[in-house]
Amino acid sequence: MSRRDTLTHDLFAVPQAAAPLPGSMDFRATLSHLVGEMFRTAGIDRHSIAADASRLTGHNVSKYMLDAYAAESREEFNLPLWVLPAIETACGSHDLTKWLAGVRGGRLLVGAEALAAELGRIGRQKQELADQERAIKEQMRRSR
Repeated sequence: MSRRDTLTHDLFAVPQAAAPLPGSMDFRATLSHLVGEMFRTAGIDRHSIAADASRLTGHNVSKYMLDAYAAESREEFNLPLWVLPAIETACGSHDLTKWLAGVRGGRLLVGAEALAAELGRIGRQKQELADQERAIKEQMRRSR
């Protein structure tokens, strides 16, 4: 008897953007939770993350700010987009960018995944061109 895997997403499913319903895109609590999870799984403390983010942005990013970004109760103090790349870099993660891509109906591919996707796209283009070439040659053969 096999179990259905509910945690692994279908690799061939077409991503769908979140429905643009009124009030449905208040992601403050979700974002705070994701930030907290990213901090927990980073394997380094928030002081180090803050120091790295400060160095990378050239602006002060304190541990206190990181604590507030990760607190679901601090609805008015979410992670600003300008610091996201630095914090993900400091944490060695792409979790927030992947989440955002998913919310917007996309999928983030990084490194080898991006190269493999590009090779797949090139392969599809080559096949489409070969099909077009075959159709043109067939049409030319019939018109003689």
